[in-house]
Amino acid sequence: MTPSPTTDLQNQCDLLRSLHRPGAPLLLPNAWDVATARAVVAAGFTVVATTSVGVAATLGYADHEAPADEMVAAAARIARSVEVPVTVDAEAGYGMEPAELVAALRSAGAAGCNLEDTDHTADCLRDPERHAEWLKAVRQAASADGYRLVINARVDVFFGPFLAGAEPGTQEGLVPEALRRANAYLEVGADCVYPIALWETDALRRFTAEVRGPVNVVRLPQTPSLAELAAVGVARVSWGPFLYLDAMARFAEQLASLRG
Repeated sequence: MTPSPTTDLQNQCDLLRSLHRPGAPLLLPNAWDVATARAVVAAGFTVVATTSVGVAATLGYADHEAPADEMVAAAARIARSVEVPVTVDAEAGYGMEPAELVAALRSAGAAGCNLEDTDHTADCLRDPERHAEWLKAVRQAASADGYRLVINARVDVFFGPFLAGAEPGTQEGLVPEALRRANAYLEVGADCVYPIALWETDALRRFTAEVRGPVNVVRLPQTPSLAELAAVGVARVSWGPFLYLDAMARFAEQLASLRG
């Protein structure tokens, strides 16, 4: 008997969750359309992750400005195009209520999603307790629907300072707040936490030692090697927007060379 689409999606959720192994990180080169998702699979990677920056740009928008229905439709096209689990960068939830968001992700065929704790309308971090309650509602909505969605809760404590050019050696002081948020999110049903832009080895080592769940790290140019990330217990490594940005830079170089 051929598995139903629902059964297949649940199996993909379970597979994705099982691949989060501290010390043997799941590698997630982020795709932004069907062609790049298929390339990820052809290269031997077992999961496709999306990048909201690349997907939004492909649709003609800046990050966090694309309409939710267009982002979800793009995710659905990617999920339909590959036979591996797809985890979707769902930003801060597209402004949807938890049940609406869960229904949209399930309809798109997403095995997992990233959900970040930045309030982009106010340009600040969300209150951690309120965000934890929101994540709890997302988990409850998924569970009520029998949907074993893998939630990767992004912790943005390090991100703002990184974008602002924080000096090396300053991340250690941010670890307690990042841990407070991360553990709160794990307690309400997140499967993994994603302290985006955490790259300093001592701070990362402390975070992975004290957090109560799997950790996702983004592969910044200054991030430790994959072997070092594995050694400190990282369970998941993603490339965020960097493959998209690199591809566009290479495309610009090729265009410039056409005039030579």
